[in-house]
Amino acid sequence: MRSVTSLPPTVGENVAPPNAIARPVAMVPDLIAATANTIPGQVNALVRARSFAEPLLAGETLSTGEGTLAHADAVAAILQGIGGSETMQAAVYLVYASLHLNKPLEVLTKAFGPHFASLAVETVKLMRVQQQSRNAERLVAQAHNPNLQTETVRKMLLGFSRDVRVVLLRLASRLQTLRWYAASKQPIAPAMAHEALHVFAPLANRLGIWQIKWEIEDLSFRFLEPQTYREIAKLLDEKRAERELYLEQLRQKLEAQLRAASISASVQGRPKHIYSIVKKMRGKRLSFDQLFDIRALRVVVPTVKDCYGALSWVHQHFKPIESEFDDYIARPKPNGYQSLHTVVRDENDKAIEIQIRSQAMHDHAENGVAAHWAYKEAGTKGYAGVSATGQYDAKIAVLRQLLAWGKDLSEDPAHKGLFDDRIYVLTPDAAVIELPQGGTPVDFAYSVHTDLGHRCRGARVDGSMVPLNATLQSGQTVEIITVREGRPSRDWLNPDLGYLHSNRAKAKVRAWFNAQATHETVARGREAVEKLLQREGKTALKLDDLALQLGFKSADALFEVVGKDEYSLRNIETLLRPADVQTQAIEPQLLVRKPRSAGGKGGVLVVGVDSLMTQLAKCCRPAPPDGIAGFVTRGKGVSVHRTDCSNFRQMAARNQERVIDVAWGETKPSSDTKTAVYPVDVAVQASDRQGLLRDISEVFAREKTNVIGVQTQSIKGVAWMTFTVEVSDAVRLAKVLGQVAGVPGVRSARRR
Repeated sequence: MRSVTSLPPTVGENVAPPNAIARPVAMVPDLIAATANTIPGQVNALVRARSFAEPLLAGETLSTGEGTLAHADAVAAILQGIGGSETMQAAVYLVYASLHLNKPLEVLTKAFGPHFASLAVETVKLMRVQQQSRNAERLVAQAHNPNLQTETVRKMLLGFSRDVRVVLLRLASRLQTLRWYAASKQPIAPAMAHEALHVFAPLANRLGIWQIKWEIEDLSFRFLEPQTYREIAKLLDEKRAERELYLEQLRQKLEAQLRAASISASVQGRPKHIYSIVKKMRGKRLSFDQLFDIRALRVVVPTVKDCYGALSWVHQHFKPIESEFDDYIARPKPNGYQSLHTVVRDENDKAIEIQIRSQAMHDHAENGVAAHWAYKEAGTKGYAGVSATGQYDAKIAVLRQLLAWGKDLSEDPAHKGLFDDRIYVLTPDAAVIELPQGGTPVDFAYSVHTDLGHRCRGARVDGSMVPLNATLQSGQTVEIITVREGRPSRDWLNPDLGYLHSNRAKAKVRAWFNAQATHETVARGREAVEKLLQREGKTALKLDDLALQLGFKSADALFEVVGKDEYSLRNIETLLRPADVQTQAIEPQLLVRKPRSAGGKGGVLVVGVDSLMTQLAKCCRPAPPDGIAGFVTRGKGVSVHRTDCSNFRQMAARNQERVIDVAWGETKPSSDTKTAVYPVDVAVQASDRQGLLRDISEVFAREKTNVIGVQTQSIKGVAWMTFTVEVSDAVRLAKVLGQVAGVPGVRSARRR
């Protein structure tokens, strides 16, 4: 069995020693019995998951040195303590078990179903994201590297959004890490403590999970500033007995008198959190003795009406400090926290902080989203009174808090500019989509799915119609209005109109238009090939078979090069003719025709070989300064082709050993010789009219270009002409073609 000690630090970062704070194995049945959110079909999921994981994890240790199974027990206990469902608790064991499986998603799906498998696998993915940003060699460096942390937090945000239950698993896991380091007195990497304090604690705060928030803050601060931590702890301890006696007497008196006033109240002492004390001392520049919340009580009552009734009684019997009163019931905190906070003085002028809240407010304050997590396990129908609408609203609320957490971090100097170039918006199904700053509904549509982008015709943002080039903001919910079949607009690629900011979306729009251009080219090539087959009386020939015979993978591949005029129809003609003609096409010979002027070997030299017979191939008719190559024929010397000739490529692919280097020779004309000329085929497409051939011939005559062959054909008013002309070089030909293209009715004039 592979030891987990070989895994990266993140994979095994959260473990507690069995003799310290990890839950003993004997407590597992009690935990199962206490679990309220048991889903039909998943009875005993927790004990099944632990039984599955135990043989894989027994004897294994994490990078901290603690047992993996003990760690999983402790994290499950933390989740149970904050109201986490049995699914989440069971998933803890499956997360660590999956590290020992070759195909975890497949195995866990078969054993526990997709519900558990996806939660475990998503958690592992997020652990690996953290792993990439933190390892043993650069822990300290990362703590002060904003770029690395920025990318990590972004990936964490997206990872949390895929399955927001992962948040609770990671928070509980990180808390357990800190607990183990505190109990074992082992040194902790500063980056881990820094990340816990500045990333995970604010996350717990945003989600309202106060139990985890306070503990993460205190433990992290203890590791980062041990001296200050000890000083505050000492000040709290100095008069602890006296303070606790006073608070207990006050608690009993307040509870009894509230009950006498017909207010059913539970009054408790509020725990002191060292990090919050230090923050208040530093933020308000107060000494320890000037703090109001050293003596604090919490009053929990049944209803909101009772909250204000209790507040009225407290203010009647104690002297309130008006500047220290906050009504978070009327104005809840952004994370949903509600309570009444007041500071009063007793008869001895001692300041006492009192918080008053309902039981529902207290449950939310302590457990946050975990107290309302049943919707995730319930599916679309819901259960235990949780409606489908409530499920959706709860998930949206959690995602908005995640986005707010990201915004909070970006305002922290340690993470300045965290999301300056990114925004995060929500789909109607409550999935988070990352877009560049300035992103629009069209960017959003293409990020969700390419087809959605193509069919996008309108958008609603938070329920209101907006233009497609509207600028989106983080946290907004975007709904795209589509047509059944649609296409992108070319206006979307106009940067001045501001429809697209995402490079990915721009690429998808360009790809669509490129595909359309290719489609039109293929259609044009298909039409030309089918017309040729009609002329040759070969309409029964299968197009795919024809393409394969010509060396193409498919008919469309053939049509595309024909449509681009990159492949001559003459190649198809030679294939369709008798075998002797085919042989001539494969190894073409120079046409026996007296040229206008002598050219010797045509100005071609075979590299490294003297006095070797050469002839220019008719299929591509090369001319200087075309790139050329030679192919050694059987008994007919070297056939010279253009390097881009399709026939040459096919022959070279079959017989590479017969390819030979050739080059244009330098001709030095004397008094009795003329400059060498080369036959070249020119294709002209034009609107058929009377006198067209005469006008084109006049251009060749005017440009002193000798025409040695002409083929013409007119189909449905379109004239297709092939001229074989003699030229001294291809550059000169380009000038002649420019003149031909200017003849009225000529659509194109190009060399074949």
